[in-house]
Amino acid sequence: MKIGELARAANCGTETIRFYEKEGLLPAPDRTEGNYRNYRDEHLERLRFICNCRSLDMTHDEIRQLLRFADDPDSGCGPVNQLLDEHIGHVDIRLKELRALRSLLVDLRHRCAQADSIAHCGIIQGLASMPAEEKQMSKTHLG
Repeated sequence: MKIGELARAANCGTETIRFYEKEGLLPAPDRTEGNYRNYRDEHLERLRFICNCRSLDMTHDEIRQLLRFADDPDSGCGPVNQLLDEHIGHVDIRLKELRALRSLLVDLRHRCAQADSIAHCGIIQGLASMPAEEKQMSKTHLG
């Protein structure tokens, strides 16, 4: 199948497919005599796997590891469990960070209950008067 057909079947864009090929996540397909990419069902299966991993916010490195595990079907699934447990930990950290962010936003929102103009808006005044903090890097693998 051609790249457009693969993209439709996997519900992703052609640029995404080219990117995953360039990143080494998706193997390069054979080429036709006219130099068109010629994908097989194996490409579709692997692309769906990659897209599903990305929808779970997995990094390319995590996906590479899972693909290596998938390419060795006779090995034990302990490393897969460990990778997923680590990813769950990253999600937990991100949830904590998002809850803290939400709390700050709610507090800021409460500063402006019924202002009649921007000059009296507690949100605008709060944003202008809050000490500027250096953005903290996330403690997750997503940075």
